[in-house]
Amino acid sequence: MTRSRLLVLGAVLLALAGFVALDLGRFFSLAYLKASQAGLSALYAEAPWAVRGTYFALYVAVASLSLPGAAILTLAGGGIFGLGWGLLLVSFASTLGATVSFLAARFVLRDSVQARFGARLAGINQGLARDGALYLFSLRLIPVVPFFVINLAMGLTRLRPWTFYWVSQLGMLAGTAVYVNAGTELASISALRDVASPGLLGALALLGLFPLLAKAVMLALQRRRVYARWRGQRPRRFDRNLIVIGAGAGGLVSAYIAAAVKARVTLVEAKVMGGDCLNYGCVPSKALIKSARVAQQMRDASRFGLQSVAPVVDFPAVMQRIQSVIAAIAPHDSVARYTSLGVEVVQGHATLCNPWTVEIRHPDGSSQRLSARSIVIAAGARPLVPPLPGLAEAGYVTSDTLWARFATLTAAPKRLLVLGGGPIGCELAQSFARLGSQVTLVEQAPRLLLREDADVSTLVMAALRADGVRVLTGHTALRCETAAGADAPVKTPIKTLVVSQDGQETALPFDELLCAVGRVARLDGYGLEALGIPTGRTIDTNAYQQTLYPNIYAVGDVAGTYQLTHAAAHQAWYATVNALFGQFRRFKADYRALPAVTFTEPEVARVGLNEQAARAQGMAYEITRYPLDDLDRAIAEGETEGFVKVLTVPGQDRILGVTIVGSQAGELLAEYTLAMQQGLGLNKILGTIHPYPTLSEANKYAAGTWKRAHAPERLLAWVRRYHDWRRG
Repeated sequence: MTRSRLLVLGAVLLALAGFVALDLGRFFSLAYLKASQAGLSALYAEAPWAVRGTYFALYVAVASLSLPGAAILTLAGGGIFGLGWGLLLVSFASTLGATVSFLAARFVLRDSVQARFGARLAGINQGLARDGALYLFSLRLIPVVPFFVINLAMGLTRLRPWTFYWVSQLGMLAGTAVYVNAGTELASISALRDVASPGLLGALALLGLFPLLAKAVMLALQRRRVYARWRGQRPRRFDRNLIVIGAGAGGLVSAYIAAAVKARVTLVEAKVMGGDCLNYGCVPSKALIKSARVAQQMRDASRFGLQSVAPVVDFPAVMQRIQSVIAAIAPHDSVARYTSLGVEVVQGHATLCNPWTVEIRHPDGSSQRLSARSIVIAAGARPLVPPLPGLAEAGYVTSDTLWARFATLTAAPKRLLVLGGGPIGCELAQSFARLGSQVTLVEQAPRLLLREDADVSTLVMAALRADGVRVLTGHTALRCETAAGADAPVKTPIKTLVVSQDGQETALPFDELLCAVGRVARLDGYGLEALGIPTGRTIDTNAYQQTLYPNIYAVGDVAGTYQLTHAAAHQAWYATVNALFGQFRRFKADYRALPAVTFTEPEVARVGLNEQAARAQGMAYEITRYPLDDLDRAIAEGETEGFVKVLTVPGQDRILGVTIVGSQAGELLAEYTLAMQQGLGLNKILGTIHPYPTLSEANKYAAGTWKRAHAPERLLAWVRRYHDWRRG
């Protein structure tokens, strides 16, 4: 820090120290103001300009140094000078003082603070870059954040001083007027009965209502700005209360809730009801996992005193069973069911024409337009296909297309190459290995399941390798190569994936290649570009699931990083309730207790923070770990692999997050999810009766492990003395 900056900082600190040491704060109290009211009024009558000048300078100094007492000075301005002069003096003095504080913070601290806390200031910088003066105006108009904090924080940004001055002058004017007016009423109090005077009560009521009124004004201004280009296109009457685009998990829940509260809702789906989860994702993959698990149990029968047998896999029957499971569940998501619930279901492709109108193109080529007060976008995501040279020529499947492709096979693929070591890649690699395929899994990262802790990744990788999966982490896929085979008379092409590690290339032969490197939101083809709705990897939404246009909401894979069916349903509740009843109250989506499960064997289940997430956030935590090889039921079942790991606030039983690895981990996690959602700690879990012998006792024993680690040793020492005394 330069010498001049040190001098400025020293002067500010010296002034603050003098304020505290001389107890000058006693002069900035309502009691002192009332006691001095008569003298100040008399002095003002004798020398009005001198008093005005002194008051102005004092106010600038208090605001510049961010000293407590600005509110009392504002009331004093109303009491001494009346509404006119009081508002004039306070408005300019407060803005000038705020600007001095702004400039001081910028001169002394901006470079160092931006370098050290740039990430934490990112939100303010983004707001300024996006909305500029309007962002600062909203902060000034709605006094949730203390003004002195705004002064200092804005000084650390790149906002121009002149912009800061005039926006502050304008933004603080309404609040200043309310406080000065309250001061004029306080000045009229001469007895306790005057407290109940209509004027004073009105001023105090205005003080309480001002934040709500200011917020309403800001929302109106923002809406006017956002919808400016569509002026004149807003329908006077809407065909629907809600239109939902997409009949996957998020869209179905939105439509269901809207119909349940008797709103008129239209659900538009271009392909099949149930979306990816029913038709390509959760349901078929779990049916496959079950078949693969039974096959593995047959191989492991000797562990339970039975004769192990090599399973004979009827692969077409396995694939047929998967389709049967889908068909059995499909009525839950069918057009008939949702129509019976009161939802209008329309088959077709929806396109946003303006913020209130959707055009639907039907399969027969016809189209219709519907208007709605609110719209929910639940368009989902699709598998990401990496731009590998030769991939298209070699052929590949994704988690969406493998079911149709593999349904044509007479046996499981002999050599299956899985590209990607996330949850989908790990689940399918293990399942097909158990069904007889020679599986190679390639992951560019140094370990599997990067979102999980390292000990979880290690355990899952060991399980996959034990099932015969060749796991290659730290390998980068370079290209696919296809060559003609030598067999006659039909020459079967030889397909290989070339990967590299530390500069060394290796060719991996395969018969089928599964791309499982992630999913990308569906952002094209339904009008986001024409409306100018901002997108990155997903649609930009706020905490209420609103897009750029407050009446258009987005949920599910298209709206966030939580690519989970239950996350989409969770968001859909908030979006729909906000869309239909947001004029009364809005709700922010809460992800603190959002569970996730990877259905490998052993399963991996997590809710809240794990170790690496807590470290990334700089959060202090304690770890309690309970191994499943200590649990009676796990020993009886032969399922001792895994653990329960709980993160808590240091010294407290408040749960920050839980990771469970083991048999039925997803089922065991529900208790912790409930505990976190309802604010229950480990002591409550410990005090809950769990049936014996069950896997759920692992949760109780984990809580008991935490309790023993926090036993009050000093108290127990006195208890021991007590027992010794009782024995005589």
